[in-house]
Amino acid sequence: MTLSELQEVAKSLGMPTFSAKQMAGWLYVKRVGSIDEMTNLSLKHRSLLAESYTVGIAQPVNEMRSVDGTVKYLYHTPDNHFVETVYIPDDEHERGTVCVSSQVGCKMNCKFCMTGKQGFNGNLTANQIINQIQSLPEYEQLTNVVMMGMGEPLDNFDEVMKALEIMTAPWGYAWSPKRITLSTVGLKKGLQRFLEESECHLAVSLHAPVPALRRELMPAEKAFSITEIVDLLRNYDFSHQRRLSFEYIVFKDVNDSIVYAKELLKLLRGLDCRVNLIRFHAIPNVDLEGVDMQKMTELRDYLTQHGLFTTIRASRGEDIFAACGMLSTAKQEAINKN
Repeated sequence: MTLSELQEVAKSLGMPTFSAKQMAGWLYVKRVGSIDEMTNLSLKHRSLLAESYTVGIAQPVNEMRSVDGTVKYLYHTPDNHFVETVYIPDDEHERGTVCVSSQVGCKMNCKFCMTGKQGFNGNLTANQIINQIQSLPEYEQLTNVVMMGMGEPLDNFDEVMKALEIMTAPWGYAWSPKRITLSTVGLKKGLQRFLEESECHLAVSLHAPVPALRRELMPAEKAFSITEIVDLLRNYDFSHQRRLSFEYIVFKDVNDSIVYAKELLKLLRGLDCRVNLIRFHAIPNVDLEGVDMQKMTELRDYLTQHGLFTTIRASRGEDIFAACGMLSTAKQEAINKN
């Protein structure tokens, strides 16, 4: 619950207004597991709360550990579905990133993504989104959150924004928005609202700078083209705290030539942004291939030399299907149905 929702709870139970902040402190700072632990609330009020509400976390039901230290967790949702969450430590173990899911499956059906191949099974609530963070065994090591797990965050706008409010509000986790990045294929209405209502970083799934090719890879291009997305982004200032990045998975003989690098430079000219090149991780029944590191380096160097700051994202967790585009709970969903 947000602070305003906790205030409504307090009001409905005849509790003092300030008790909403007390409850928020217990939930998001002390992270208590029960209402009984909220000891600065009276016994009477705790009893009233317990009649209608519960507090606690849902632990992951399974985990897989990669040779590189990445951990993939499986969560069983209250409505009998499954989602995956990935914890990624850096090599020095100074930073820890959690990749959070916002939907069970996804409607976007990008050609290169296992989540999209799963289809759409439902939206997660803010409760279920926050639970992926709050219940994480590595919670104390967390430095960053990326909304890059299963689903399209802007297709579940209200619940995602509620979760982001809890993460960044002074009564919640009180994290800087600079610790959080939301990744999207670009849904016009949601994107505009996100840019105006949040200060978190934005990552746009680009993958092809030419609309015709992007449409082949990403059906969402038909509804809101990459040129429209870039035109919208030009109305916002990314020169200060907020970072704008474009994700570009490199596919062999598809988008890996200098011709496409030139189109990328043309498309993003004048935008204060960076490009993250991502190695493609092969997924079943998809006729796309990745490229070698030499080709990745050539692309990076060409773009950087022409003024577009470009990095190669380190690939993590591929051996446990935890890398970019590899999250899927299709098997668990099928088993559960049977």
